[in-house]
Amino acid sequence: MKIFLDTANRELIKNLLPTGVIDGITTNPSHLSKEGSDTRGVLRDICAMVPGPVSIEIVEKHPDAVLKQAREIAAFAKNAVVKIPFAVEYMPVIKTLTSEGVKLNITLVFTPLQALMVAKLGVTYISPFLGRWDDIGVDSAELLEQITDLKSTYDFESEILAASIRNIIQWQKAVEAAADVATVPPALLDQVFKHPLTERGIELFDADWQKLAKKSLFE
Repeated sequence: MKIFLDTANRELIKNLLPTGVIDGITTNPSHLSKEGSDTRGVLRDICAMVPGPVSIEIVEKHPDAVLKQAREIAAFAKNAVVKIPFAVEYMPVIKTLTSEGVKLNITLVFTPLQALMVAKLGVTYISPFLGRWDDIGVDSAELLEQITDLKSTYDFESEILAASIRNIIQWQKAVEAAADVATVPPALLDQVFKHPLTERGIELFDADWQKLAKKSLFE
């Protein structure tokens, strides 16, 4: 599974990239609103520091304006991926962009049939939102499995990107459903890195090593 970091905070990205587990970044207008008014500068820095794909979401609404802005985003950086919400009025736009070879991440997908529609158009990523499913009492794991099964059955090339992941259980379910990508907030990634039993184990190993009173492993 690829892991994308769901943030526009450059400091967090810079600190987590050296771990070697970050394959890309997903941003959205909410993330960017927290990083000041120079959104171009923020996105330029992120695209420069991250070797993998960086999803940048359109903020226009009218289809003609969406198409124009999507092309601008695609030309902004070699690793830029255009993020477009699922909507019937954007389907012709999505079709045009995929025919031009533009990499797209279709977001706010909530049903297998919505996923099917954009998979038929050859988009790069399809982003079902797990957290928002669970918020309304729908089993996100079951629906995600239906989407991954759909991909397997029809052999679509689009990658399934599990989004709106808010806790470890949702992430684990995305793994079990064989999603291609999970996009996770930095705080959730930190929870995975740190575990009380891991930390306790390290303390015990260190304490036992100190009993030998040796300066090096091979002395």
